[in-house]
Amino acid sequence: MGATENDQDNPGGDRRYLPIAEHGLIGDLRSVALVGTDGTIDWYCCPAFDAPSVFAAILDAERGGSFELAAAVPAKTKQFYFPDTNVLITRFFTEEGVGEVQDFMPIDGDDVDADRHRLIRRVVCVRGSIPFRARVAPRFDYGSRPHTVRMAGEAAVFDTDEISLALTATVPLEADGLDARADFKLAEGEEAVFALDQVGRDVEPRRCAKAEAEAQFATTVDYWRRWLSASKYRGRWREMVHRSALTLKLLTYAPTGAIVAAPTTSLPEQVGGERNWDYRYVWVRDAAFCVYALLRLGFTGEAEAFMKFVTRHISPGDGKPSGPLQIMYGIDGRTDLPELELDHLEGHLGSAPVRVGNAAAEQLQLDIYGALIDSIYLYDKWAKPVSSAQWDDVCALVDWVCDNWDQPDEGIWETRGGRKNFLYSRLMCWVAIERAIRMANRRGLPADLLRWRDCRDAIYRRIMSKGWSESRQAFVQYEGSEVLDASVLMMPLTKFIAPTDPKWLSTLDALTHDLVSDSLVYRYDPLASPDGLRGDEGTFSICSFWYVEAMVHAGRIDEARLAFEKMLTYANHLGLYAEEISQTGEQQGNFPQAFTHLALISAAFNLDRALG
Repeated sequence: MGATENDQDNPGGDRRYLPIAEHGLIGDLRSVALVGTDGTIDWYCCPAFDAPSVFAAILDAERGGSFELAAAVPAKTKQFYFPDTNVLITRFFTEEGVGEVQDFMPIDGDDVDADRHRLIRRVVCVRGSIPFRARVAPRFDYGSRPHTVRMAGEAAVFDTDEISLALTATVPLEADGLDARADFKLAEGEEAVFALDQVGRDVEPRRCAKAEAEAQFATTVDYWRRWLSASKYRGRWREMVHRSALTLKLLTYAPTGAIVAAPTTSLPEQVGGERNWDYRYVWVRDAAFCVYALLRLGFTGEAEAFMKFVTRHISPGDGKPSGPLQIMYGIDGRTDLPELELDHLEGHLGSAPVRVGNAAAEQLQLDIYGALIDSIYLYDKWAKPVSSAQWDDVCALVDWVCDNWDQPDEGIWETRGGRKNFLYSRLMCWVAIERAIRMANRRGLPADLLRWRDCRDAIYRRIMSKGWSESRQAFVQYEGSEVLDASVLMMPLTKFIAPTDPKWLSTLDALTHDLVSDSLVYRYDPLASPDGLRGDEGTFSICSFWYVEAMVHAGRIDEARLAFEKMLTYANHLGLYAEEISQTGEQQGNFPQAFTHLALISAAFNLDRALG
C-alpha cells in the first residue's frame, strides 16, 4: 500500500495516544508488534500472541510501556511495507535530512533461533544527517510485574521473575531508571541496529551486528516474498488482496496452525465505552472462514495446518464430546480462558475496562458448527480428502446438530443480553448438515442421510416460516422479532436462498435502508435489540464486505463495485482494517482483524469474477 503522512489529530483529543489506524504490524508467526507512525512500538507480547504484554502503551500511555525510536528533531513521517512483505518501513523527513526505521521479526523458515523471539529495528540515514533518540521502557505483564535493569557488556538486560529480555545496539546504550536509552546521530549512508531478544535458559544475550541485521533483513524479505508467490490470485485489487493474505499469515501461530481473531486486546469499539474484548484466541468461526479465504488464494499449507489444529483440539474423539463445542480456544488448544479486568490500566484513550481472557468462551453459539463443517467440506474439495477418522468426527458433529439445533443461543455477535432463537445460528446449522450431505454424496461416504435430510429440511422450513417478518418484508435477527441483522447477508452466500429470490431482494433492500451508511454496514441496532452492554458501536467491517458480496450475487454489480471501492478508502495507510469504523471514519476495535481481511478477500474474488 502507499504511504501516508502522520499529520492527523487523534479524534479522542489525547495526544499521548496515536489513533488505532496509525499503526503497522510486524511478526514472526508467534507474536506481533504494533509500530506507530511515530516510530514507537506500543504493543508487543512475548513470546506469543496471548502472552502478557511487554509494551502496552496503546492501552495505557503511562503504565503500559513502549519502545520509542525516532528522529530527535521535528519530523513528518510516512510508513509503508517493503513490497510484498511484512517488513515495515517508517520514514522521518526532517530539515536536516531523511531517515528510516526498518522493523521486522526475523523469519527464515526454520526454528534454529526461534526461542530468541528477536525483534530488529534497523535505523538508516538515507539523506543528510539526523539525530535519533531511542528509549526502551518495558512494563511486563500488562504493567503489573516489577523488573530490574542491568548492563551486561553491550546489552541492557531487563529481568523479571518470569521472563528476561536483552536489548543490544550498535550504538552506546545506557540504563535510565527502569529503562534503557540511546542518543546518536547518523550521517548519510550510516546505520544503527537495535535488537530485542528473549534470553534465559539456553539463550544468551547476543549483539546483532550490522552485517547480521542485513542478512536477516534479506532472509525475512525472501521468506515473505516466497510465501506470497504461492498466491494464485490474478484479479483486480491484487495489492489489497495480497496485503490481506499477508496479514492473515501474520495472525497465524506456526507451532499449532492456530489463527487468532486479532493480535490485540481491549481496543475499544467505542471510545469511552465498555465494548473492549480480548481477541488473541482462535475463534472456530473466524478461523474456519480463514480456511476458505486461504484456499481461494491457493495457500493449502495454511489450511492444512488449521485442519490439524481442528482435529487435535476441536473435533470429537479421544474422549472429547461432540457438543456443545467451545467457541474459542487458546493458540495452544487450551480451553480455559478466564476473563479478567486489569483495573490498573486506563485503556486506550481512557476506554476502560481492559480485559484479558474472554468469558464468551463459555457461551453457546450454534453457528460455529456450520463454519467448521463448511471449512472441512472446502478443504476436502479443494485441498486434500479428509481421512476416515475425520469423517467419523464430522458424522458425530452433524448428529449432535440434528439433536440440538432447535434451542436458543448467544449467536454470532456473542451478545450478553440472553439467549434467543437467532436466525443466523439456524442458518449455519443448516449449512453444517447440508455440507456433510454433499461430502457423503460426492465421495460415497457412510452417513445417516435420511435423518440428515429430514433435519436439514426442517431447519429450512423453520427459517422460512419463523425467520421471516411480513411487516418488515425481511428476514430478521431472531424468531418473533422485527429487528434486522447484517448476519442474514450470509443467507445467499451459503447458498441457503437464491440471491434473486424476491424474499431475499426485499431483505437486501430493508438492510440497505436500515443498516447501511455510505457502504458501511452496522451489525444491528443495539437500541432495537438490547445486547446487554452500554453504548453504541461503529459499523462492522466484515458486514460491509458481506454486503458487497450479497449485491454481487444479486446481480447488482455496479452498486457492489462502488461499495467495495468505498470500503477500500476506509483502510489505513497500509491496507489494514480494525474491527469497526466510527461515524467519522476512524478505525475502532481490535486491530487488525482477521475476519475483516478474509471477508475482503472473498468479496474481491467474487466481485472480480462477476466483472469478468
